[in-house]
Amino acid sequence: MNLLSGKKALIFGVANKHSIAWAIAEAFKQQGADVGLSYGIPQLEKRVFPLAESIGATFVEKCDVTSDSEIDEVFSKAKDHFGTLDILVHSIGYAPSEELEGRFYSTSREGFRIAMDISVYSFVALAQRAQELMPDGGSMMTMTYYGSEKVVPHYNVMGVAKAALEASTRYLAADLGPHNIRVNAISAGPIKTLAASGIAGFRKMLGYVNERAPLRRNIDQAEVAGTALWLCSDLGSGVTGEVVYVDAGYHILGMPEPPEQWE
Repeated sequence: MNLLSGKKALIFGVANKHSIAWAIAEAFKQQGADVGLSYGIPQLEKRVFPLAESIGATFVEKCDVTSDSEIDEVFSKAKDHFGTLDILVHSIGYAPSEELEGRFYSTSREGFRIAMDISVYSFVALAQRAQELMPDGGSMMTMTYYGSEKVVPHYNVMGVAKAALEASTRYLAADLGPHNIRVNAISAGPIKTLAASGIAGFRKMLGYVNERAPLRRNIDQAEVAGTALWLCSDLGSGVTGEVVYVDAGYHILGMPEPPEQWE
């Protein structure tokens, strides 16, 4: 199948070969999409360009999403390169590492601002520009996590940011729906990525979910990419404003202990 044949996708948040954004880029390319990539800081260039080359992606741009001028420049280049867009993927989240340990009440004002700007407002800012390049409609997608709904140790201000991101997804879906643009979020279970490595106790989180999730395992990047492919293809044409869980079922549990202990 070529579920994305003729589609043009711009994917933000590629950091290395373990990135969810990279798994999505690979899946989209395999299904016929013309893919463009964006990364956040100059230090990532040496990792991202070889990845882009491996799938024949010729549009690769650095973008500091805290800078409106850099965002404008990337979308100006995207317009010149692609003409129009069909898909926007936002896979960006960040809070200073010191905010991802200890207690939430210790969150600093600056740490809170940074987390909300980079993890939440950036999706709004990208959507503003991307919708102008989607005259015939399209699909936008972001990445979230269950820490937006329930307290997860050390996730702290990122949980608050993800809650705001999910609310932003719904508001964008309502605004852009009349233009045939769908906006959704994927809530992925814990995965070993560069971003996740900054969360204190992350290995324990992986082990905990692995023991207790209904499927008795963690998920991987390819499974998230498969869901992104569905959401951004015509197979997801009637879905918007949703948070779709890819977490081996962990989010359904009210008392997350292995059932075997109750037998």
